[in-house]
Amino acid sequence: RKEQEVDSKDAIILHQFSRPNNGVPSLSPFCLKMETYLRMADLPYQNYFDGKLSPQGKMPWIEYNHKKVSGTEFIIDFLEEKLGVNLNKNLGPHERAVSRAVTKMVEEHFYWTLAYCQWVENLHETRKMISVCGPFSDLLKWILCHLTKGIVKREMYGHGIGRFSEEEIYTLMEKDMRSLAGLLGDKKYIMGPKLSTVDATVFGHLAQAMWTLPGTRPERLIKGELINLAMYCERIRRKFWPEWHHDDDNTLYESEESSEASKTHSPLQDFSFYSRTETFDEEGTENSISHTPDTDYTGHSLFDSDVDMDDCRDQEQCK
Repeated sequence: RKEQEVDSKDAIILHQFSRPNNGVPSLSPFCLKMETYLRMADLPYQNYFDGKLSPQGKMPWIEYNHKKVSGTEFIIDFLEEKLGVNLNKNLGPHERAVSRAVTKMVEEHFYWTLAYCQWVENLHETRKMISVCGPFSDLLKWILCHLTKGIVKREMYGHGIGRFSEEEIYTLMEKDMRSLAGLLGDKKYIMGPKLSTVDATVFGHLAQAMWTLPGTRPERLIKGELINLAMYCERIRRKFWPEWHHDDDNTLYESEESSEASKTHSPLQDFSFYSRTETFDEEGTENSISHTPDTDYTGHSLFDSDVDMDDCRDQEQCK
């Protein structure tokens, strides 16, 4: 196939795996992390689902002004330097250190337990989600899944985590999830009331347990005992993925108003540019109330487990 020429002048071109057919943006935690980060930072971008890996053999990767950057950490560093964005501007030195430690736990440890559940133990369900077109789509999906299963098992063995039994791997997964739940507590985001880069990382991974692993232990855990993680995922999904609709949406996280709003949805964006500019203001104006799909008539989130008492006092003073 002749490769399409990509003009990345002053445009962020995001290369990632194709959308699955179950409504979730990506089966890759890192692809979902990267696209969510771009939305959190309000950076317009264009998706390319060409399946082409970066020169380092990585996915996702970006092109910007003909510069190719791979690895989500390096991509974020590059965008911060070139475009001046910084989701961590409100974090102090200690919080930045904690944020990096959480990121490494999620990406270097929790990720592999998810990959095991997704591509080894739950492969038959994952195969149903993969979108492949053509007369031999079923055969191609079978080949793709079993090739991926072999790669994941080999990489996990090299990492070391793959040398443990299934029960031991799931024990490690539960410890990571309980650690995230304990760190989140009743806060709105991982590091407090404001978004930071670590939220894109955590959401990209927890979303896999929340929406791509039906009937598995991580799904039961996040939707049961660790309900604060489920509410956290739902908050981010509703705020930054208004077009993301899932057939198995749980009304446990919805109010009557939000459930009515969720009945109308548009498909996930493919090749068109995306920007959330003019949809809502993250900081908000001091005396105005912004209505979004996850807020009530006062502007407070329907899904936040915490209440910003300072905002309440400010509103009373305005009255």
